[in-house]
Order: sequence, then C-alpha cells, then structure tokens
Amino acid sequence: MKRTIGLLVVVIFFTAMFAQTQQKEKTLTLSLEDCIAKAVENNLGVAVEVLRPELADISVSFAKEKFMPSLSLNYDTTSRNQASYSWLESADATITESSSYNATLSQSIPTGGNFSVVLSGSKYDTNQRLTSINPRYSSTLRFNFSQPLLKNFGFKTSRREIIVAQNNRDISEINFKEALQNTVYSVEEAYWNLVHSIENLEVQRQSLKLAQDFLERNRRSVEIGTMAPIEILSAQSEVASRQADILDAEAAVKNNEDTLKTIINLAAEAGEEADLLKIIPTDKPAYEKKEITFDEALLTAMNNRPDLQSMRISLKNDEINLGYAKNQLLPDLSLNASYWSPGVSGTQILFDKTNPFAPPIGTIPGDASDALKDTFGFKYKNWTIGLTLTIPFNTFFSRANYAQARVNLEQAKLQLENQEQQIFLEIKNTVRAVQTNYQRVQARTVARELAQRKLEAEEERLKVGLSTNYIVLQFQRDLATQQTQELRAVIDYNLSLARLDRSLGVTLKEKNIKFSEISAR
Repeated sequence: MKRTIGLLVVVIFFTAMFAQTQQKEKTLTLSLEDCIAKAVENNLGVAVEVLRPELADISVSFAKEKFMPSLSLNYDTTSRNQASYSWLESADATITESSSYNATLSQSIPTGGNFSVVLSGSKYDTNQRLTSINPRYSSTLRFNFSQPLLKNFGFKTSRREIIVAQNNRDISEINFKEALQNTVYSVEEAYWNLVHSIENLEVQRQSLKLAQDFLERNRRSVEIGTMAPIEILSAQSEVASRQADILDAEAAVKNNEDTLKTIINLAAEAGEEADLLKIIPTDKPAYEKKEITFDEALLTAMNNRPDLQSMRISLKNDEINLGYAKNQLLPDLSLNASYWSPGVSGTQILFDKTNPFAPPIGTIPGDASDALKDTFGFKYKNWTIGLTLTIPFNTFFSRANYAQARVNLEQAKLQLENQEQQIFLEIKNTVRAVQTNYQRVQARTVARELAQRKLEAEEERLKVGLSTNYIVLQFQRDLATQQTQELRAVIDYNLSLARLDRSLGVTLKEKNIKFSEISAR
C-alpha cells in the first residue's frame, strides 16, 4: 500500500513538472523570410554597419565646407594720452582716439584659387594743432584674387578631399550591402541547419521506435519460446545506442536554435522570454534544379560583387592621390590681383593762410558716410597684378609622397587582380558544388529508397526464419543513416544555392531586399 502511494506521488510530481515545463515553453513559428526580415531589422552587426554610410555622408559634408564662403569681422578702438613735446603739437598733452573695422568675405573657387572682398574703415580724432581734417574718416573697398597656375591648380586638385569623401561614402554603402548579404547567408545557414537537426531528430526517433518495436517483438517471441533469451540482448543494445543518438540530436537542435536566435537577435523583440521560445521552422528544404553555367556566373559576379566594386572605387582614390602627389612636385606659381577704391572724409579745419599758427577761423563738416560714398562710387581707382614664384628645394631632393602614392596605386591594382583570380576560383567551386549537391540529392534519394526496401525485405525473411536479429537491426541503422544523409544532401544543396547567390553578389536581389529602405531606417 505504501509503495503504491509513493509511486502515485512520484507520478503526480513529474506530471506537474511536465505541465509547468509545457506552460513555460512557448513556440514561435518562423519561415526563412521571417528570419531574414528579423535579422535585417534587429541584427546588431547590421545595426553597426548601417551607421557607416551616415558617417561617410558627414565626411562628405565636411569636405564640401571648403567651398563655403567665410565671413570675418574685426573692430578695435584705441585711446592714447601722452605728454606733448612741442607747443606746436598741443598745449599740455596729446590725446588721440582711433577706431577701425574690417569685414572680409572670402570664397575658395574650384580652380584652386581664392576670391575675397574686404571693406575696411577707420576714424581718427586728435587734439593736435595744425591738423587739417579732424576727426578724419577713411574707408577702402578691396577685391583680391589669387590663382595657383602650377601647384594646387585644377578642379581635381582643389576638389580632391570632396571626391575622395564621396568615393568613401560609396564604399561604405557597398560594404553595408556586403554585410547584409553575409547576414542573410548566415540566417539561411542557421535556419537550414536547424531544419536539418529537427528532421534528423525525427529520423532518430523513428529509428528508436523501430528498434523498440523490434525489441518488443523479440520479447514476445522469448515469452512464447520461439526465440532464445540471448537473442534479445542485441535488440536492447541497439535501443540504448539509438537513445544516445537522440540525445546528440536534441543537443544539435538546441545549439542550432540558439545560433539562429542570436543572428536574428530575438531578444530585441521577446526580451527575457527569448530563451523560453522554441522556434518551429515552417519552410522545408526543396531541391529544384538550377541551371547556371560558369561563364554566366562569372560575368554576374564581376558586375555585382560588392568587394570588387569597393576595390575599384578605392583604386580611383589611389589614382586621385597619385595625381595630387604629382601636382605637389610642381613649383608654386601664383597669379595675384587686387582692385581697391579708397575714400576719405571728415571735418575740415580752416586756418588763416597768412598765419597758420593762429586759431582756426572755421570748419567744413564731414562724416563717415562721405568716405563711404567715395569708396562705393569708385572715385579713386587702384589696381595691382603680379606673379609669385616659389620653388621648394624639397621637391628636388625628396619625392617620398609621390613615390608612396605610386606604390599604393600599384599595390591596389595587384590586389584587385588577385581578388578577381580568387573570385574566378570561388565561382568555379561554387557552381561545381551546386551541380554536385544536386546529384548527391538524387543519389541519396535512391540510396534511401533502396535501404527502405532492403529493410522491408529482410523483415519478411526474418518472419520465415531466413534472417537474424543482427541483420535486421543493421538494416534499420542503415535506413536511418540513409535518411539522415539524404536530408543532409538536400540541406547542402540549399546552402550551396545560398552560397552561389552570395558569391554572385545577388543575394539582396534574389531575396527582394531593398537597400534604400534599410539605410533610411
């Protein structure tokens, strides 16, 4: 009675634990397309890469600031009070007050030159005697132009930073696309590996059930006396072995499930419950034959591979840097030109012509606006033009920057050529893998069908005493092995198609993923 009660308690406990586990474990059905969408939305690696084009845009904007006009303003005022050294200068102390202002608008131009407009003015007021204009106002409007004729001349030279920044922005976008492609492939690989592990677990369970059914039949045969008890040992051993296979298969399911959860960053949506969710893949691997020739695949890869596109743009940057370094070896010959219009006004002090040392006899008022009228009316026209030649001796003795830029360009060309060779080999291997894996699927399907028929035939032979337990168990294991290998072949074929799309650079196109929509998030 006590034993019965204890057994009942144990059953109730494990039933409650099982019910609690079932309540905690929730399922999440996902298709391959769902997983790819979640990875694009939540994958942390993608989140890092999506910021790179934005940073590159900032660099382009910063480089373009070179051609934005700049305005500088300056104003100062001075007061001087010093002892007089002559009665002609002043009675006691010489007091002078002056102020000046300056406004400069400067603009770099695409040819490498600079244009500026400068408006300056000043006021001078003193108590010195014999001053004919006091206070005195002056102003000047000046136009300055400078243009390098050799060194730093030209559109490419002056816009080098902008062109390189724009190319780097294009490279960052291409690298982002490549990161997306790699992420999509990682999702496909993890998804199909999870499908394989789940299907393999089911195969192992079926194999275990076959072994358990076979063991049960042997037990009945032993009970009725048609089989020796020793014959049951091989069936028991096989059941134990297949139970161990199930444990390995269950661990593989968990491992692949965790890998997929990490890639799609399921925790971003499910939070702490992500570990409790069980992913149920809804897509099944198919093996529709894909016809593609090597020449067609190679041409597609050369036109679409992100790494090739990135290296070609980097090569353009190296060519620009080489041209700039070559330009810097030239003498610095600059054309400088200025045109300016001054203006002066103020209060004129009138003296007696017969005795200029007598006190002033009158004044003619004037103010700063009169000086500005003369300035902007170009009453007094002045100009200058000249050439400045600077020959740095370091261009004769050291050409390190030019040599370095030339070597960088040669290295970039060799790297591009080497990458093209590697892609040639990669495409050849990938196309061959697609063709081989499709043939493997067909061969494994035939092998599995034959293993099934062999097992059925051997079970019939056992019924009439023409076979043994060992042979039947071996045929059961052979069938499980062939089922697993057939499933592996189908998965490998799907993965080889995914690798082919990645190698061709068409993953995003094949999956209908639009780069512009992702980068705008």
